[in-house]
Amino acid sequence: MIRAMSLTSDNPQILIPDQWQDYALLDSGNLQKLERCGPYRFVRPEPQALWAPRLGPDKWQADGTFVASQGGRRDDNDDAEGGGWQLRDGLPADWQVGYQSLRFKARPTPFRHLGFFPEQACHWDWCAAAIENAIKAGHPHPPRILNLFAYSGIASLHAANAGAEVTHVDASRKAIAQAFENRDEAGMQDAPIRFITDDAVRFVEREVRRGRQYDGIILDPPKYGRGPKGEIWRIESDLVPLLDSCRQLLSQRPLFMLLTIYAIRASSQAAHYAMREVMQAGPATAGGLVTSGELALAEAQTDPRVISQANFARWQPAS
Repeated sequence: MIRAMSLTSDNPQILIPDQWQDYALLDSGNLQKLERCGPYRFVRPEPQALWAPRLGPDKWQADGTFVASQGGRRDDNDDAEGGGWQLRDGLPADWQVGYQSLRFKARPTPFRHLGFFPEQACHWDWCAAAIENAIKAGHPHPPRILNLFAYSGIASLHAANAGAEVTHVDASRKAIAQAFENRDEAGMQDAPIRFITDDAVRFVEREVRRGRQYDGIILDPPKYGRGPKGEIWRIESDLVPLLDSCRQLLSQRPLFMLLTIYAIRASSQAAHYAMREVMQAGPATAGGLVTSGELALAEAQTDPRVISQANFARWQPAS
């Protein structure tokens, strides 16, 4: 006998950003997606796009196309790694784009993306709302936010713009340099953001020993990575211990903990239960709410098709 199950509060959500002006998913199909980023168009691999494109070949003329390596090493999503860009002559090395009032730089990167992840705009808005609500409710100081694996800094800038003090941590010096560029592009040189080049796990361990506290924590870990001193990160073995350490860093008036996971063979429920069981272990966080699901992009068309980009889990205190 097969019994159907209803997950009630554990039901996954699909979050799709709807505030973009400088980014759009124009079409998808034949294992690719066509995107507009500022005034330029790009074609990138998309292994979920098993269907046919709706727009004709003339609409798929792009300023840049990422061509994946044939027969290269594959990750757990069977997405071939490696490859490179074929860029139109005259395409600038980078250009300005914006989200709401925030300005930053876009550029084709060797990792096939464009220097930011548009689907994460849903997270930026959610964190900003929590920060702004805390300030309105009389939080005793500007909310202190820790952003781990923080990359090019858009989430850090958006949180600072909402009124937070941000500690931005990434092991890549190049990523930190891009974050500085984006800070300058946004005109936020005086924003209360500490930029730190360090291994996320080691940094968190030291902060726990120091007794430091943060009101909100953002994590966007890779599947696999290396720290500046050769530290190895594997999400399968290292995520839960890091979540537990992060829980110990949360203040007595915590606002949120936010986890985004890319490129692993797991559903959003994996992130959900990892987050929920870690947070339930702490007396100050046990009564909070965990929600989870997928970050996705929707085509800018009638009857749009939706493409999942990442799994996420969010914790927030009970209201």
